[in-house]
Amino acid sequence: MLSVVRHACRGLVTGHASLTAPMGVSRWAQVGTEELLPRMRTMYMGKGVVSNFGMPWGTGMGLRGMATAPDPAEEDAVVPETRNFAIIAHVDHGKTTMLDKLMSQCDQAVAVERAMDSNDLEKERGITIQSKYTSFQWKGLTLNAVDTPGHADFGGEVERVLSMVDGCILLVDALEGPLAQTKFVVSKALARGLQPLLVLNKIDRPSVTEDRCMEVEHDLFDLFAALGANDDQLDFRTLYASAREGIAAESWDKAQELLKRKAAGETVEMGMSALLDAVVENVPPPKGVVESDFRMLVTMIERDNFMGRLLTGRVSSGHVRVGDRVKALICTSEEGAAPRTEGRVTKLFTRQGMSRAILEEAKVGDIVSIAGIPEATVTDTVAAMTVEAPIPTNPIDPPTIKMTFGVNDSPLAGREGTQLTGSKLGDRLKAEAESNVSIALEAAAGGRSAGDAYEVQGRGELQLGVLIETMRREGFEMSVSPPAVVYQEEGGQRREPIEEVMIQVE
Repeated sequence: MLSVVRHACRGLVTGHASLTAPMGVSRWAQVGTEELLPRMRTMYMGKGVVSNFGMPWGTGMGLRGMATAPDPAEEDAVVPETRNFAIIAHVDHGKTTMLDKLMSQCDQAVAVERAMDSNDLEKERGITIQSKYTSFQWKGLTLNAVDTPGHADFGGEVERVLSMVDGCILLVDALEGPLAQTKFVVSKALARGLQPLLVLNKIDRPSVTEDRCMEVEHDLFDLFAALGANDDQLDFRTLYASAREGIAAESWDKAQELLKRKAAGETVEMGMSALLDAVVENVPPPKGVVESDFRMLVTMIERDNFMGRLLTGRVSSGHVRVGDRVKALICTSEEGAAPRTEGRVTKLFTRQGMSRAILEEAKVGDIVSIAGIPEATVTDTVAAMTVEAPIPTNPIDPPTIKMTFGVNDSPLAGREGTQLTGSKLGDRLKAEAESNVSIALEAAAGGRSAGDAYEVQGRGELQLGVLIETMRREGFEMSVSPPAVVYQEEGGQRREPIEEVMIQVE
């Protein structure tokens, strides 16, 4: 049987030769292959063959992205009672289900399956679209966990939240092995200096064997090596788990023993304890300058009907209390920093399980949400009034496709929606571009009046399709164009993204 798996991953096209880049990583190259071909090497992953280049890649365009690592000279304290980690994986490898079981193990109420997928589209499509965080207690420690999307179109969510964590759980389907988004998220985690904790999931499947798990481990070792992992990152720890059954173990035999006990009807009360202990041991505690002015990089924003705009991030230095006056700083490469707005902290809270926990104070290493600064947005630094230097940010990978959103001028206009004007459409798209770092917005050129049409750039068709459906449910009525490729012009050369295809023959 011949099966062709088409992934929304970006690579390179150079002249007439197609050269694939690391799966899920957007890159660009100028026409001409003479310089690139000698550097190409081939990496084998399972039964599929994936090519990548042995060369340093450039960064994406723009300034919006994740925080750079703090200066080691400024790290004068650790917070031993806290661990911040993310769960990363390819789509449908079990991240959200795993987080459900971790919360249940830590006595947090989980009322529904895949509780972190809270919005309607996530529930309907069965995928994670937006990153979310929560916290729970384990053996006297506070574990802050971030759930991330698995689809390549939402890779920008992964890139920005990795700035909040000090480690990650790499979840891999024990049968499928590493796939497109696996390589993307691993490349971003390794670049951040994180040491992934490997968890082979879905070992309860009848076709998963110990030998197959060893093959997957070898494939992942090769993947880590090809992505430039250091010695510590190559020495990754491996656990075997079934998120659906709520068990995890350090060895294959122990995991199978727990599965047999579950199958016999026995209650396994501490089934996830091995994974929680591994997180505590493998993820380093957060570091920061305690006796310094407050700074926090905004990595998520959301809106509350009562509190207004909520800014979420990790406290990098100092501490903040309810009532403190703070300001938002914009990080710019040319000018260094520019103030955006000032405000007063009216509410301060974190998440425990599926509920909010009100705080009076937050300190270094805490992941918290702040209300009271209405104009701040993603990649801004919220800081004390005396701070002049924002937290630096790194660029994220650029958009690769675009669509034109315009006012509905068809004969059927106005029959379904309530948000019909160009100004309302523009305001909504600008708000989306502020909160979603992988979306870019430009005024559409040609054929439309100013303010009636906008060019929206994103990572893929699914991402823009989700945006269109979300806006439709909000009452917007609009016209959209077919998706088109985003080209770049640099030095007189045209740069073009392509998709990578992995073919498996069985």
